[in-house]
Amino acid sequence: MKTILVLGAGLSSASLFRYLMARVKENSWKLVIANTQIQHLQASYGAFKEVELVALDATNELHRKELIGQSDLVISMLPARFHPEIARNCIELRKNLITPSYVSDEMKALHDAAVAQGVTIMNETGVDPGIDHMSAVKIMEEIEQKGGKLTSFKSFCGGLIAPESDDNPWHYKFTWNPRNVVLAGQGGVAAFRENRELKYIPYNQLFKRTERFEIDGYGSFDGYANRDSLKYLELYNIHSVETMYRGTLRRPDFCQAWDVLVELGLTEDGYVLENSHTLTPRQLLNAFLPYHRYDSVEKKLQRFLRADRMHLYPLIESIGLFDNAQAMCKEDSSPAQMLQALLEKAWSLKDHDRDMLVMLHEFEYTLHEERFRLLSSMVALGEDRSFTAMANTVGLPIGIIAKHMLTGYSNPGVQLPLDSQLFLPVLEELKEHGIGFIDKLTQIN
Repeated sequence: MKTILVLGAGLSSASLFRYLMARVKENSWKLVIANTQIQHLQASYGAFKEVELVALDATNELHRKELIGQSDLVISMLPARFHPEIARNCIELRKNLITPSYVSDEMKALHDAAVAQGVTIMNETGVDPGIDHMSAVKIMEEIEQKGGKLTSFKSFCGGLIAPESDDNPWHYKFTWNPRNVVLAGQGGVAAFRENRELKYIPYNQLFKRTERFEIDGYGSFDGYANRDSLKYLELYNIHSVETMYRGTLRRPDFCQAWDVLVELGLTEDGYVLENSHTLTPRQLLNAFLPYHRYDSVEKKLQRFLRADRMHLYPLIESIGLFDNAQAMCKEDSSPAQMLQALLEKAWSLKDHDRDMLVMLHEFEYTLHEERFRLLSSMVALGEDRSFTAMANTVGLPIGIIAKHMLTGYSNPGVQLPLDSQLFLPVLEELKEHGIGFIDKLTQIN
């Protein structure tokens, strides 16, 4: 019997647990779920003899190492800050590890030690990062194999709301960490390559610079740039590509309206507003608008928007910024924290709502002196509030990779799923779960 230790049972874990539990009997696996609180897990998993629930304080290294030492494979669904220390424990105890997180410099520094111990530390195994890598490299290798030369690669991903649950003018609800959405793009500059030139977009311009895409059956999407696209030149070994751009997808008007909030200063997180625990949404908005002796808050916002952005007024109104009924926060907070509190009410998922995960790759390449554009898109719809599209596209690839690592796949060191011996069967099995790409090839004149 092989033992799988999963550290953490957060939002994306339900799909991972369902995948593993469907296979524990036939593979003689034991699943150990270690989490700070386990009471809420009892109803779903407590009755299965192949499953053990363990209360764990992730900072307790002695207990953590005890559990790791008794396992054959560790999957960490904990916050990314824990992963380097867990990786050190796994290397010391010679246990393979899977995480969905980006490879930090601290994690990268463990590569040689992992190789020396014969331990595979597989990272970036969810959806973004994860499925984005696997699906992109698959097509890049296919282009190379038929003699083509890649000239441009753009990649976008977005956690959105399914069309049947889309009932607000932003066409958006929270399907992931709200704070990450509110602070998106801050703390750096978006860097990418376009037609061989380096390009940079500072935060105050980020949501003004969008690109429109169409996906058959799902309509229009706008993409804005992620922070650092340039690191993928080395990651994908496409140093000579003329354009390299990665971004996030939203529905039309979202970025334009969000840019209004940025201009107002409502996304600022670097300071606390004095007595902000007493402010209503209307008072907060008014605090960031110019003073006028007679004009209402509504009138001042209309003047701020100008005629060319007046169509965005209903979006600003819909999130409750004109509400004057009660304060938003119990303690003094930053503008971003107050905005988040407001949005969590306006953009919360209802019980019957389904989310949607959209991924889009655009490849341009030359072949036999002709130019081609390939659009490869994936749209995944959630089942319910537990098995969301986000949870499925994060948890399922992790579970499939775990299966392959338990049945013989090994690649010692700090790795990403860029080996075709791993990502091809993973992508193939994801299709069985409704997570697949549709390709549309056109010739460029």
